[in-house]
Amino acid sequence: MIRDFAKFLREFNIITMAIAFVMGTASTALVNSLVKDIVMPLLAPLLSGDEWRAATWHFGPINLPYGSFIAELINFVILAFVVFVVATKLFKMDSIPKK
Repeated sequence: MIRDFAKFLREFNIITMAIAFVMGTASTALVNSLVKDIVMPLLAPLLSGDEWRAATWHFGPINLPYGSFIAELINFVILAFVVFVVATKLFKMDSIPKK
């Protein structure tokens, strides 16, 4: 049973997936801080008002807050780009013939 478990760990690269999960969690926190503390304050003058979290569009009785949506969209784009770069590097490493 222990041999089967060890084989499972090797075949499905569980250790690599665990490392990727931990790194993904850490990079998510880093990107969140980057967007909320640096990028969005720089964009705040372009939004309605100085507080980007409170930026809203008013359509009669309807208020659509868009400031936090823009921040989350920027988070997504940055994280998607980082995942893209890492994945392309890993795929290139896997395609290198081993001697």
